[in-house]
Order: sequence, then C-alpha cells, then structure tokens
Amino acid sequence: MKKLLEKLFQYHTLSREEAKQLLGQISEGKFHPYQVSAFLTVFKMRSITVEELTGFRDCLRERCVPIDLQEFDPIDLCGTGGDGKDTFNISTLAAFVTAGAGYKVAKHGNYGVSSLCGSSNVMEHLGYRFTNDLDAVRRQIDRAGICFLHAPLFHPAMKEVAPIRKNLGIRTFFNMLGPMVNPAKPKRQLVGVFSLELQRYYKYIYEQENSSYRIVHSLDGYDEISLTGDARVVSPGREELLSPGTFQADTLTPQSLSGGTSIADAAHIFTNILEGKGSAAQNAVVVANATLAIQCCAPEKNLTECHSLAHESLASGKALQTLKTLIAS
Repeated sequence: MKKLLEKLFQYHTLSREEAKQLLGQISEGKFHPYQVSAFLTVFKMRSITVEELTGFRDCLRERCVPIDLQEFDPIDLCGTGGDGKDTFNISTLAAFVTAGAGYKVAKHGNYGVSSLCGSSNVMEHLGYRFTNDLDAVRRQIDRAGICFLHAPLFHPAMKEVAPIRKNLGIRTFFNMLGPMVNPAKPKRQLVGVFSLELQRYYKYIYEQENSSYRIVHSLDGYDEISLTGDARVVSPGREELLSPGTFQADTLTPQSLSGGTSIADAAHIFTNILEGKGSAAQNAVVVANATLAIQCCAPEKNLTECHSLAHESLASGKALQTLKTLIAS
C-alpha cells in the first residue's frame, strides 16, 4: 500500500482493474486502517476518474449478496448523499410515495456517514427489521410494494471500511458508489448526485447499461430535486433543466427542508409527512422526486400525469399504508 499511496499522492490514477483489485484487498482486511484512511483522502484532494469509479463498483457488485427481484421490475430511489445539506429523508419518503402509487420499489439504503440520519437510521427508528433473507424480501415487496435493502447486510466487503468511514465522518468515494451497487441490480433508478462532475460520470456509466434512469443534481448542490432552484436531470438520450414550476411548486427555502438535529427529529418529520401533517414545502419536494421516479417506471406518461399519481399517493394515505405494511411484513 505504501508504494501505491506514493503513486496516488503524485496524482497518478488507477486503471479499472487496479481499482477493482485494490478495493477487494481492502475489503479482505489486508491493510492497516491508517493506510485505508490515507487512501480515502486521496479522492478528497483530486477528482476520481470514471475508470476508478467503475472499478470500485465492479468490486462491490462482484462481492455483494445478490438478490433476484427481476419479476417485480423494481425501481430504486437512492442519492449519493454527501451534499452537506442535512435535509430530511426526501428520497426514502419519495420511495414510499412511489410504491403507494403502485410501482414496485427496491430501496437501497445505509446509515448516515456524512449526514445525521441516513435512510437506515430512520427505518430502524421506526421499527423496521433489516433482513437479507430472500423469501422475506420477496414477501415484503409483494405485499407492501417496497422492500428495503440495508447495505451492510448485502455488502460484507464493506465491513472493514465501515468503521473507518464513520470515524472520518466526511464524504468519500463510497458515497458515489451507493446507488450503483444495489444488490437487486434494478433496471430502473432515480439517482441523486452531489455535483455536476459526478453527474457526468454517472451519465457515462449508465449509458453503458440497458436501464431507465433519471440522474438528478440541483444546481445549488442538492443530490435530489430540492425545489430551491433549478435542477439538471439526465435521462436516456436527454438532458434538461427543470424548475420548481415544472412540478407545480414555488421555489423553496433551504430551511424548509431541514431534517432536524437528531434521528428522532428525522423520524418525526418522516411520519408527519406520510400522515398528512407535513408542510406544503415538505410535501412538494417529496412529490416532485416521486414524480420523476414514477416516470422512470412509466416513461410513456408525461410529468403532469406522474405528478398527479405521486400527489394522490401521498394525499390519500396510500404511501403511509405502504410503510405500515412493510414494517408489519
């Protein structure tokens, strides 16, 4: 590792295969945590390359616990995190709204590392029991329309790195990998990214795969449709700027998207919104993201139709019932 670190500190890069092999060795505990920490900081000093990102993804995909949900043709709604905005759990809420609208969801999630409350934190707080049992997961997505895939149970290769990431407490390239390594390998994805540069990387990688995707970056830094300004959305063969008005919404303030100061706060906001007690701003941003997810599942529908379906799912309580069914499954 010492020679490799010297090479990387000189701004040399890894090939796709080198990146894959190196992450594999890290996952096998072959290096000291201090060396791994130093390795992770390399990508805070310079941008990761597409080859490196793809190699790291290949490693985690190869070593994951796979789960076949093809018969459900699910969608995943997953952001990279790391945008430093400390919002409430927008993409997870949008996942329940999407499922409530009748579209199957395989939500990939994890505990927060660079944020206070990740999707796994809030689901655990609400009483959901994580599992990687195939029959249990199939039963959940069949009954509730959604299943939750807790990353540590499906990515044993991450065991060695998880405490290092937690102690560092900063965004690393693992944030970039989250949406790419859903163990169900869904063909439909709403992906949020924290920078335009990463959006370009994702576009290049996702163009190589046969999938229906929307890669989202709000121009003021959010890794989702924030409605605080315009957002750039990349989909197969298309790139566009979407304004809050596209989603029949006013421009929101960052304060209206606050996730609180504790996991309990985040969970309270989460249930409040599903129970119809959310603010107009909270409801609008959840519905906006669910709108794009629904269009991934039903590309023949326009945004207005998808928005109506998302709004109805939240307003009618279908999204709430989806959560209740999942937790009871």
